[in-house]
Amino acid sequence: MSLHPSLSDLIRVFGRIGLLSFGGPAAQIGLMHRELVEERSWLKEKEFLGALSFCMLLPGPEAMQLATYTGWKLRGTVGGLIGGGLFFIPGAFIIAALAALYLSYGDVPLVAAAFLGVQATVVAIIIQALVRLSGKVLSARLNWIVAAIAFVTLYSGLAPFPAVILLAGIVGALAGADTDTEAAVPQKVALRSTLQTIATWLVIWLSPIAVLWLLDAQFLVTLSLFFSKLAVVTFGGAYAVLAYMVQAVVSEYQWVSTPQMMDALGLAETTPGPLILVTQFTGHLAGYQAGGVSLAVVAGLMTLWCTFTPCFLWIFAGAPYVDYLLSQPRLTGALQMISAAVLGVIANLSLWFTLHLLFADVQSTAWGAWPTPESFQIIPAGLAILACVLLLWKRVPLLLTLALMAVASSLISLV
Repeated sequence: MSLHPSLSDLIRVFGRIGLLSFGGPAAQIGLMHRELVEERSWLKEKEFLGALSFCMLLPGPEAMQLATYTGWKLRGTVGGLIGGGLFFIPGAFIIAALAALYLSYGDVPLVAAAFLGVQATVVAIIIQALVRLSGKVLSARLNWIVAAIAFVTLYSGLAPFPAVILLAGIVGALAGADTDTEAAVPQKVALRSTLQTIATWLVIWLSPIAVLWLLDAQFLVTLSLFFSKLAVVTFGGAYAVLAYMVQAVVSEYQWVSTPQMMDALGLAETTPGPLILVTQFTGHLAGYQAGGVSLAVVAGLMTLWCTFTPCFLWIFAGAPYVDYLLSQPRLTGALQMISAAVLGVIANLSLWFTLHLLFADVQSTAWGAWPTPESFQIIPAGLAILACVLLLWKRVPLLLTLALMAVASSLISLV
């Protein structure tokens, strides 16, 4: 690295990144590259790309973990806490405020109509993510096959999301990488130090859940354990895990409804920080419906804790081994195939959201969700087409598209 920034410089720069990190992981990674590599030369290009590859191997939001890793690279553990913490904390405050407004005014007809426009935009957002990723991921026939199998398996319910990701990783590891990987000199790291790091962060992560268990707070313990499990299996970013999360919180636990989940994703798209902050919004809603305002606050905080604390564990335990990990072709192959499976997951999510937006009645069958043709809704369909035109064809910025769609759906409701 070219410079050794002070902690105050680190706080200033990563605070700026956290406040400006709109637009999903691609835009966030681009912002970090400009701030850390191009403008300040805190990291070399090769260091940044190696860090990004490492973070994509981990469960959890890769952009947040990249911020944590680069902070660690620059100033150790304290730097990692600054980089990772400032990446999501500004967005978390905004999500909490939006959840409060949503719970207070979400039932007002005009507000509900505005959220219909947001939901239509969500469909366009997911389709955009699908299009962007497909060109990068589907580079070989095996990748196409894995993506298709992942889609069919998840849509039909033949296997859960974690199993699909695990199997894709195994296939990729057996096949190996389709590109040559430069050899790197492995760093010597004391195993005892790594074990101490893992033990420390496991205690930090699980202690609040243990306290809730001792207090017999059954709802909060169930919520915390679910989102902790989610944090372990969220390979491929927020879009990849949303289908798994939605199925659980809507159907299995019945904490929120399908329209609420679509609203949650739309609102998360309007805030800075990782899209996985949608879990915090979901926690607020689930807590409110289970026990009012106080429980909503605690549930949101616990969801936030269980979503992001594991990220620090992965980074601080694994960062010293980065050079070694990135020199292994089988690990690179596993990552490539997981990325292909993630594409199938996103396709599944896109179809699920679209069906629930366009049809008032969607039946769950042994072969997935199937709509009742007579329940087709013309207004949501028109709004979805308009959102796709704005976002995919006219390339209108995301925040402006969301605003325009909210206004359009509100005006239609008045007419």
